[in-house]
Amino acid sequence: MSEQPAVRQTAEHRSGFACLVGRPNAGKSTLTNALVGQKVAIMSARPQTTRHTIRGIVHRPDAQLVLVDTPGLHRPRTLLGERLNDLVRDTLSEVDVIAFCLPADQKVGPGDRYIAAQLAELMTGRRGVPVVAVVTKADLVPRPDLVEHLLSVEQLAKSVDREWADIVPVSAKDGYQVEELEAVLISHLPEGPDLYPDGELTDEPEAVMVAELVREAALEGVRDELPHSLAVVVEEIVEREGSGDPAKGKPPLLDVRVNLFVERDSQKAIIIGRGGSRLRSVGTEARQGIEKLLGTRVYLDLHVKVAKDWQRDPKQLRRLGF
Repeated sequence: MSEQPAVRQTAEHRSGFACLVGRPNAGKSTLTNALVGQKVAIMSARPQTTRHTIRGIVHRPDAQLVLVDTPGLHRPRTLLGERLNDLVRDTLSEVDVIAFCLPADQKVGPGDRYIAAQLAELMTGRRGVPVVAVVTKADLVPRPDLVEHLLSVEQLAKSVDREWADIVPVSAKDGYQVEELEAVLISHLPEGPDLYPDGELTDEPEAVMVAELVREAALEGVRDELPHSLAVVVEEIVEREGSGDPAKGKPPLLDVRVNLFVERDSQKAIIIGRGGSRLRSVGTEARQGIEKLLGTRVYLDLHVKVAKDWQRDPKQLRRLGF
């Protein structure tokens, strides 16, 4: 009988899910990308950019950390806001550790206290999920101000009669303590085998990632109200017949048709721009990201449509995937 090759095992291998939560624009998506080492979540200076839970996967010989980036938890003002909050709470109930992101350049405020109160119930519930307070954007403040902010974050836990499992200041921009945060999150995971194949960075469907790339490009340089009113739906991704030639090393051309939905005609004009100039810029930027994601040539066909008050309409929310 021939001897079977030994499978390399790490003495103590951990695996599990960590959820990044925080008020809108707390740096969750940027931190997800920094931990994974590649862009898997869209980033924007506009709040409430994330509309889906994006999973990024960190692979290590001794662990596999699956990051769940959620929409910002906030006091909802629309039906869409309520559904996004429900999405966050459902996610929180299923993870092994929660990373509560609090930006260093902003004082602890009512939004943070609202989230802390929500997390307090999970910290003492049936499973007692540990919560790590992550002070993001540490590069934006002087060190004395950072120390003062860390103390106020510690006080935030005491205000809801709880304690954070850890407090970690980080900067996703310059890499400050990103590896340390990774190690802290992994320390709270249970022992177990890998949950995803080696090399896989996200389990999001390609269509969702394509939609997010288009949405990110469309959000750049526009008015504050537009992110809340913009939804992106990929209608189709199909290979153009006869476009590729493997023998000559010519990759196929994918036709990608995408609809951008806004709530008012005035918002449609913002997206399109004078003479369609802005929409062309959106298409160029998004196409570059999509080609990198899909690994082939792309013809991107964008259409802007008005779905009046879709954030408050249950039927339209379902049609747009919420």
